[in-house]
Parts: sequence; structure tokens; C-alpha cells
Amino acid sequence: MRSYMAQTWTRMWKTNSDELKSKAIAWRAEPTINRIERPSRLDRARRLGYKAKQGIAVVRIRVGRGGMRKQRPVAGRRPKHIGVVHIKQGISMRRVAERRVAEKYPNMEVLGSYYVHKDGMFYWFEVIMADPAHPAISKDREMRGKLKAFAK
Repeated sequence: MRSYMAQTWTRMWKTNSDELKSKAIAWRAEPTINRIERPSRLDRARRLGYKAKQGIAVVRIRVGRGGMRKQRPVAGRRPKHIGVVHIKQGISMRRVAERRVAEKYPNMEVLGSYYVHKDGMFYWFEVIMADPAHPAISKDREMRGKLKAFAK
């Protein structure tokens, strides 16, 4: 069943389906960090530790695409050595998304994240989070093994 769900998503990406386009249009109108009721890719979310129970949240985040630019130096330089445009980022956009969500929800712990969609301007990721203080999570042995809050 899970492989069938994964195949459906990959087929939608490859064919650039109308359904995915309409979802992206709706996502652009949403806030940058948006808590959602259930994951878009259930197979991927379950592999990362998602369970449909209290204390677990799914957040969709939009991250801007594109390269980094540095400010042009004031003193004179040979144009080749100005070093303004071909600057690469040290960490992936997925890690940036996870960090931003962790800052927004300080009481929650990130279990993992996965790619959902991209267009010319943005990447969308869904981040699975768990609240270590919630009784449903703290009593679950499997969840305690995945969270850093319970590491010895």
C-alpha cells in the first residue's frame, strides 16, 4: 500500500498534474509556516515517525529558492574576484526549513521532514514534530526512543 502511495506522488510530480498545480496555488496563499491536520505524503511521514495521535503535529513550510548574494565590496577589485554571485549555501533548504519550524515551535522536537513540491519561487517541505511533554508521547516507548529529550 505504501509503495502505491509513493508511486502516485512520483507520477504526479513527473506529469506535473493539475491536482498538484492547484494545491501549489492554494499553498502560495497560505502563511509561510502552516500547521496542517494530516500529512500530504502519508507513506513518507510514517517512515519518519508520524502517528495519528495527540502530541504529534505536521507543519508545512515554504522556503524561498535561489542563490545567495553578497554585498559588493567598496574598494577596487578585478571583476572576477569581487565574489558576489556564485556563492553557495552550506546547508540544504530542507535543513533550513527544519530549523525555522523548530524556532517557531520551541516546545516541540523535529522528528524529520520531507519534500512536497517546488515551483519557480519556493520549496515546500512538511515537518513532523512531537511534543515530549505530552502524556501520549512520554508514555509511548517507541516515541521516547526517537526523541532527544529522553536520551540518556
